[in-house]
Amino acid sequence: MHTSKLPINQHLDLIEKNKQTTIASQAQKNIKFTDVDKNTSLINNLNRGRVAVFIDGSNLLYAALQLGIEIDYAKLLYRLVAGARLFRPFFYTGVDPKNEKQQSFLLWMRHHGYRVITKDLVEFPDGSKKADLDVEIAVDMMTLAGLYNTAILVSGDGDLAYAANAVSYQGARLEIVSLRSMTSDSLINIADCYLDLDEIKQDIQKTTRSV
Repeated sequence: MHTSKLPINQHLDLIEKNKQTTIASQAQKNIKFTDVDKNTSLINNLNRGRVAVFIDGSNLLYAALQLGIEIDYAKLLYRLVAGARLFRPFFYTGVDPKNEKQQSFLLWMRHHGYRVITKDLVEFPDGSKKADLDVEIAVDMMTLAGLYNTAILVSGDGDLAYAANAVSYQGARLEIVSLRSMTSDSLINIADCYLDLDEIKQDIQKTTRSV
């Protein structure tokens, strides 16, 4: 049917409807997290559905050290989810079973809703310790892909790009959160949104209580 044959009121309604659809589509396609800070309501208006958060603990720790802050994980989750429906936050980290302070921290994380996935640290000849949980993160992202609509990956590790891209191909929205100087371009290039931790450090850092 040609719009020219419609009554004038229906014709105007159709034009307005098409205009609003175009605006919404363009916003969904072009919005970046860097835009959200200018207008926080924009992110809330996106149809993010159920949000799953996957945090690479060691990567985030190094990013926090670079920023000179200590992460408040309650604030971090609040900032990332931004009013959307939370599916579940996952936290992946290497552990030293003898480190009581770390064990207390992980217990706090579990009690505050985080699903904590750990692997014992391996000590190398040079004295450094490391635990690689890239496989665990990748498997969880892909296995659970049908249960969430948006994946927020807090990591700059390019080794996760393949799994993150696979999740995106399954129809999930992909948001990457990391420190730009520590982030692989392969992750940024496949993300629907990218958020630099440096832009939100004031929102997610622990604050010292005045005595």
